[in-house]
Amino acid sequence: MEAKEKLTFKNLFFILTLILIILPFLTTFSEQLTNLIQKTPLYLFIQSYIVPFEVRIVGLILNTVGIKTRVGVDSLTVAGQQLRVTWNCLGWQSLLFLLVSFFTGLQGTFKLSSKLEVAAIGILGTFWINILRIVFISILGGYLPSVFAIVFHDYFATLVTALWLFMFWWFSYTFVLEEKQKIKAKLWF
Repeated sequence: MEAKEKLTFKNLFFILTLILIILPFLTTFSEQLTNLIQKTPLYLFIQSYIVPFEVRIVGLILNTVGIKTRVGVDSLTVAGQQLRVTWNCLGWQSLLFLLVSFFTGLQGTFKLSSKLEVAAIGILGTFWINILRIVFISILGGYLPSVFAIVFHDYFATLVTALWLFMFWWFSYTFVLEEKQKIKAKLWF
C-alpha cells in the first residue's frame, strides 16, 4: 500500500478511535448542533422535501422484504409503532465524515475523472448506508423495546459509518483511483 493510502486509513482509524472515546460527548454535541441548526430555515427544506422522499424509500424497502409498513409524510408505522423521521435522522454526520475523508483520500496525482468517480461512489454509498440504517432502526423500533432503536441510532450508527468509510476507501484505492500518467516529451532530433 502506498504512503497516501496508508495515511488515509490511519486518519480514518484515528477518527474512529477518537469517536469511540468521545461518543457520549459527540452525541450531546450533535444534539446541541441540531438545536442550533433548527433555529435556522435550512432544516425546513430538508424536512419538507428530502425527509418525505427518504421515508418513501425506507417504506418501499420494508414492504418489499415483507414487513408491512404504513408510510406518512415524515413517519413510518412498523408493527403498529409509529416512528417519526426528522431531518436529523438522515445521516448528515455520515456525510460530514465522508467529506472530511475526501481531504486526505483524494490528495495526490490521481486523474480527475477517477476522483469524480470516487466522490460519486462515496456520496451515493453514504446515501444508501443511511437508508439501510433507517431501515434497520425502523425494524428495531417496530419489533423491540424502543431502547434498542435509540442505542443503535445514537451509538452503533457511528460504527456503521466508520465501517462503510473503511470499505469505501479500500475499494476506491483498489479499483477506482488511477494515477495520472506522466507525459514524457520526445525529442525528434
